[in-house]
Order: sequence, then C-alpha cells, then structure tokens
Amino acid sequence: MITIYYRTLKEPELQTLDKFKMGSWVAVESPSEEELDLLAKDLPLDRDFLTDAMDPHEVPRVEREGGVTYVFTRVPLEEEMQTTTTPLMIAVGKNFVLTVSRIPLPFLTKFQQGEVEFYTTQKTKLFLQVFAEMNTTYSSFINSIARSVRRVTVNLERIGNKEIQQFVMFESSLNDFLAALVPTNTLLDSLLSGKFLRLYDEDHELVEDLMLSNRQLIELCQSNMRSIANIREGYSTIMTNNLNRVIKLLTALTIVL
Repeated sequence: MITIYYRTLKEPELQTLDKFKMGSWVAVESPSEEELDLLAKDLPLDRDFLTDAMDPHEVPRVEREGGVTYVFTRVPLEEEMQTTTTPLMIAVGKNFVLTVSRIPLPFLTKFQQGEVEFYTTQKTKLFLQVFAEMNTTYSSFINSIARSVRRVTVNLERIGNKEIQQFVMFESSLNDFLAALVPTNTLLDSLLSGKFLRLYDEDHELVEDLMLSNRQLIELCQSNMRSIANIREGYSTIMTNNLNRVIKLLTALTIVL
C-alpha cells in the first residue's frame, strides 16, 4: 500500500494526497511487486534497493545512488508472541522522503495520525524524527524486558520451566536488538560526515543525540543480558544444592533400610 502525506509550515494540517507532490512523504507498507515497479519508475528509485527493503534479514546500512540516500535499519516489533526486529528503509531524495516496510509498523502511526509534529518538506528533520521515535520504541521494549527480569529476581527460588522459557525468549530478543543497534550506531556516525545527507548545525546535534541514545540502548541490552545470565546461574546453583540434599536424604534412607 502506498500513501502520500503532505504537510508544510504554511499548511499545518496533515494531508493525504492522491498523487505525488514535491515535498511529500511517501509511506509504503506491504507493497506488491507492481507497486515497487511503480515507485522505481515514477520517483525514480533504484529497484534493487526497494527489493532489499523487503528482505526480512536485511542489515542496517546506508547507500547513495542517483542523488537519493537509502538508509536501511531495523525496528522492534512484537510478532507472533515474540519480540524481534524487522527492516525499514528510509530514502531521502531531492524532493521527497520515502519509508518502505514489509509490514505495517505501529510507531509510524504516530506520524500518520498527527501525534508527532513534523513537516514533510523538512526532509532531513523528518528522517531524524523517525529515528528518534524508533529509539523510543526500542527503549519501551527493553524496559519492559527489564521489569519482567526484576520481577523474577525477587522470587528466584520459585522459578519454573515457564520462567526459563521466558528468559530464552528475552535473550533472543535482546540479541536481535543488539544485532540491529550496533550497526545502526555506525550508520549514524557515517551520516555525521555529511556525505550522505546535508546536515545543518541543528541536524548535527540531533544526530549526536541519536548516537548517544543508541549507545545507551546498547548498554541497556547488554546489562539485561548479564542480569539474565546471573539469574540463570543462581537458579542452577539452587537446583544443584537441592539435588544434593535429596541425594543425601536418599543415601541415609538406603543405609537405614
């Protein structure tokens, strides 16, 4: 599905357009092959990069081709009872911003519903705002995992198979987050060079803030993974001690008998 949004300082109400207009944000979700061909022809865009945006295993990177900057990143998503990441491509051209995702992304609805103040004609700022909201989404997921881990820590002796399965899922999610956040930090550092996007002084500060936020998210992921490892080790120690006591009891009963 292709939706075209338009909003300027002179026209502050977010508009949904039927046709492309200079200064628009083109939001593409779950596109068909025909829609990708149409985008490649009309904007124009590199068809191979559009295909890459549909790859569920695409890694964060930045490319520039034909005057258009293509930024590939990954965003957190809860899918089929599992928290993982999915690719998002943001393309910034001379007169447009394009987002392409293989499935609808909840955090983008904040923009589509007007909950975030943005202007489609301010291309670089809109691009950075999308990244900022993405980091907020990461933070929400990571903090949710941290709260769950702390709850289990309080009742360490009562951990069962259900909690162990949760820990495995948490570790899988955190590993996915790290696999996305670490190269994204390198990506943001590349943007500071100015080779891929034209950045003003205010934009430089925003990118630096995003890098700081990104590093904090990486540290949070690593901290939570260490906490899970410590809990698992503590649980293993408790189970070993309990087993030793049972063996001693059974040995004593055997001797008596």
